[in-house]
Amino acid sequence: MSEHDAPVLAALADGVLTLTLNRAARRNALSTDLVAALRTRLGEARGDPAVRAIVLTGAGDKAFCAGGDLAGGMAGAGGGLPAQIADKGAFAELVLDATRLGKPVVARLNGDALGGGVGLMLACHLVVAADDVHVGLPEVKVGLWPMMVTALLVRHVGRKVAAEMMLLGEKYDAETARRMGLVNRVVPRAALDGTVAEVASTLASRSPAVVKLGLDALQQTADLPFEAALFSLRDRLLLNTLLEDAGEGVMAFLQKRPPSWKGR
Repeated sequence: MSEHDAPVLAALADGVLTLTLNRAARRNALSTDLVAALRTRLGEARGDPAVRAIVLTGAGDKAFCAGGDLAGGMAGAGGGLPAQIADKGAFAELVLDATRLGKPVVARLNGDALGGGVGLMLACHLVVAADDVHVGLPEVKVGLWPMMVTALLVRHVGRKVAAEMMLLGEKYDAETARRMGLVNRVVPRAALDGTVAEVASTLASRSPAVVKLGLDALQQTADLPFEAALFSLRDRLLLNTLLEDAGEGVMAFLQKRPPSWKGR
């Protein structure tokens, strides 16, 4: 297989790693190979100090990700029940990889996000969408339920909206998805690349040590009871103030100069 034919394409420039789901002919649907390749790429990014931010997108302009590829690689055929459980569980592991990465991930919605593609989108920290894309969970129409997506969805939009999306299986335009809390920014398609590049460049310019500490805090305290979250965040604030980058940031502010981050 040539690099061009790989299920996930990777390109690193100026601290931003762009990962492209490379199955445009299948609307970038999640095959077993694609999920495995994306997990590998995220694992490499976690340990690479040159990677300061990640952009996740799909090949072509029709789909960001159409969800699980039931006809071509995620139907769970063969290998018996254990293999099927592992096959389905790989998506859950992928979601955890993204949310535990400690580096900001931006979803670039170049096309529709459907089914598991919504889950992949929601696993990212920020979502920038072209104004002509749609988002939806149509699984119920074919006798399925977006089980693992449920865990992400209810944390973003609440139970009532989550129930509506999953029960009715409708598609929502990008602006409606933004109002629902699924998308951060909606821009004209012609402005998508520029907006994503600006957002990713800004993220890559931050202290990687502070960003990791903050993203870990966001992930690990979001579901704690209020009082427990407050005191956990208090302790993390102490760690934050002890970082070398915190001292550098304050000094740079006082001296009216750009900070020089050390990543520690």
